[in-house]
Amino acid sequence: LCPPGVLPLCCRPSAWDRATRPPPSPLQAPGLPLAPCRSFSNNKIQVELDESSGVAMMKFKSPPVNSLSLEFLTEFSISLEKLENNRACRGVIITSAVPKIFSSGLDITEMCGKSVEHYTEFWRAVQEMWLRLYGSNMVTVAAVNGSSPAGGCLVALSCDYRIMAENPKFSIGLNEAQLGIVAPFWFKDTFVNVVGHRIAECSLQLGSLHPAPEAHKLGLVDELVPEEKLMEKAAAVMAQWLALPDHARQLTKTMMRKAVLDRLVAHREEDIKNFITFVSKESIQKSLRMYMEMLKKRKS
Repeated sequence: LCPPGVLPLCCRPSAWDRATRPPPSPLQAPGLPLAPCRSFSNNKIQVELDESSGVAMMKFKSPPVNSLSLEFLTEFSISLEKLENNRACRGVIITSAVPKIFSSGLDITEMCGKSVEHYTEFWRAVQEMWLRLYGSNMVTVAAVNGSSPAGGCLVALSCDYRIMAENPKFSIGLNEAQLGIVAPFWFKDTFVNVVGHRIAECSLQLGSLHPAPEAHKLGLVDELVPEEKLMEKAAAVMAQWLALPDHARQLTKTMMRKAVLDRLVAHREEDIKNFITFVSKESIQKSLRMYMEMLKKRKS
């Protein structure tokens, strides 16, 4: 059962015809133009598709910290849908155009002092982003070139492969507990599927943010590379994954992820109600207001 406007991987047409194409050549070296290249850019996200390799580059460009606002999430889902529907696109590398930050996670201002209707629209957009990314038929590689807490971590976790810049100042993790927020079950399921139950249990309860070397040791990211080599490595990994027939990879991905996707699809409205009930509590609103005040003081 797929709710209106959502087409998780288990419900999407598989690109069987793409499997007959020869393996793509690796992406061109950094600094060289991608040609032929098709690009589109919104306020928050820039996308370039190199049709010769079938690989798109998606860059977050919402300074100062690429927070996942309602507008950002909407643009993200639309961009993914455009790429998914383009037969020339087989994979997407997701990274940031903002220095030192991949994404700071969900925009706190979207969850503080707003109406029930706004909370509903916002949380549905969060769900939509995850359903589209986690259930994508494309190969998805996260090139994490900065810190990635909370929802930013979820974006990286939802990709097929994660490469992080080798910088101990960069951290990643689902740290919602530090803000008095409980990560939803589908955040938890995604995390468990990557790092295992025990590591996820400790990390979620403590709201841990793991420095890059520790994140690699825990399996939260697959590789660490020097920052200047990050995109080159992402291109090489993408070429490796795209060397396989699409249909075999897609069916395997469906087999591995379908149960987790189906769980949210089946409980989507209940999950929205739970979010509204939780975020509307005065104690949670107070915690969020205090956090925003702390951020304002840091800026000043």
